[in-house]
Amino acid sequence: MDCDFENCNLSNVDLDNTKFQNIRFKSCKILGLDFSKCNDFILAFGFEDSFLSLSVFSDMNLENTDFTNCQIYDCDFVNTNLTNANFENSDLKNSLFKKANLSFTSFKNAKNYDINPNENFLKKTVFSIPEVISLLDIYDIVLE
Repeated sequence: MDCDFENCNLSNVDLDNTKFQNIRFKSCKILGLDFSKCNDFILAFGFEDSFLSLSVFSDMNLENTDFTNCQIYDCDFVNTNLTNANFENSDLKNSLFKKANLSFTSFKNAKNYDINPNENFLKKTVFSIPEVISLLDIYDIVLE
């Protein structure tokens, strides 16, 4: 509760029934964690300048969660409430967004995201040009 993890390597840690309340991960390496196994009572954490890979955030309520200036590779956000979340300046290479609520979420200056607007809920979601054009990839159209 109420602590910061800085420059930590949290790879392959078992999070079964772990409680995170007001936790900040800064400049951490987080590899292979299943956050969906955490105790969701008053769950609150955020990430800054961190490397997250092969981690699961599916079926979670992550409203107002920060993922700023992060490398988020091969992570799952399936059926996740990310309302008002912040992915600004993050690289989301190969991360999966499906049935996610991305209302009021910011992807400002984010890159490499693959978000299908037909499979996710987007309302007032913030994107930057030119990356926002990737939302059209599912339509197999040609832009000139």
